[in-house]
Amino acid sequence: MDPQTLHTARLELSAPAAGDVAAIHAACQDAAIQRFTTVPSPYLPSDAETFVELTRGWWADGSEATWAIRLEGRLVGMVGLAKLPSGGPEIGYWVSSGVRGQGVATEAARAVVDWGFADARPAVQRIEWRAVVGNLGSARVARALGFRYEGLLRQAGVTSQGRSDMWVGGLLRTDDRGPQPWPDL
Repeated sequence: MDPQTLHTARLELSAPAAGDVAAIHAACQDAAIQRFTTVPSPYLPSDAETFVELTRGWWADGSEATWAIRLEGRLVGMVGLAKLPSGGPEIGYWVSSGVRGQGVATEAARAVVDWGFADARPAVQRIEWRAVVGNLGSARVARALGFRYEGLLRQAGVTSQGRSDMWVGGLLRTDDRGPQPWPDL
């Protein structure tokens, strides 16, 4: 599949490119990104280069759709859908510390959910969300998009910090996409 560009009111979502390596590397120095995502720690410039290369292959083989989140032309995060062993996609995202709390992750993830559930992809009936326990920002985004909280997966995540418990949620094509009630996390 060829990379696709998405637009929202404020954002452009486009395939990561070689010119993004420095911005990706800088953003991934953030302790929260290293704690709550699967990026290596320490995160080296070569890791950013490898990531950009990998995204090209993922787009080409259809295993993952990954977008750089751009606000006013500068890279401020990543969002993507990756195939799970069950065949359905899992959404993942991170945003740089300078834009957290401004709705950027929610806006970008909403565009990706809409893309995933578009009529052109009728096989996508469910999108899954997972986050390391404690990642309240990610949980707020998922809840705002209509994901239903489905539970706790014990020691199911592996980050640079080691194994961790994971929250899991799901969104069906037919679900109401308004904010849903969740337990206190």
